[in-house]
Amino acid sequence: MLFVKTPILIMKLFPELIWHFSSRESNQENHIYLTFDDGPTPEVTPWVLDRLRDYNAKGTFFCLGRNVDRFPEIYQKILDEGHTVGNHTYSHLKGSQTSNTEYINDIQLAGTNINSTLFRPPYGRFRKSQIREIQKDYKIVMWDVLSQDYDPKINPEKCLSNIEENIRPGSIVVFHDSFKARDNLFYALPMMLEKYSKDYQFLPISHSA
Repeated sequence: MLFVKTPILIMKLFPELIWHFSSRESNQENHIYLTFDDGPTPEVTPWVLDRLRDYNAKGTFFCLGRNVDRFPEIYQKILDEGHTVGNHTYSHLKGSQTSNTEYINDIQLAGTNINSTLFRPPYGRFRKSQIREIQKDYKIVMWDVLSQDYDPKINPEKCLSNIEENIRPGSIVVFHDSFKARDNLFYALPMMLEKYSKDYQFLPISHSA
């Protein structure tokens, strides 16, 4: 089960992972970190880039290696427009159901085309032993607010309220630039940008996070 708002207990169980940024860490109280998983996707990612540009917002795109291989021009456009990228494995493997060797190899394969020191596990699932191996090369970025845009059981309004009811300064918010999430994303992202851009700055996650 994935929580809309990550429980504090889970954050404390895995303090070595990045869950959010405090105002002290970011030196500001008005920063939000938008992240997008599973792209690049031609039906969705260019639209996301256009919306971010409309609000002078920057994000972090956790890309699948197989999608970067298929759509390198979109991946390059993400970089050209000043956003940050991260490794999301090559094949969207669930670490808790994958051997350590296979999982690490899949991450390394994605890393041949994704130049980043940031990593996010698909489904947010992996083993402690995998964390230790991954941290040799990557900073592991999780989240504290999950939009659930990928869930066909929720409507666009619910997707937006998931964010509005849980966001705080320094939040790391998860969207998906995937076809499955498109309907919810196309509604919630511009509404969120419009509501919060007056008071918050949307920043990419730094590789030195």
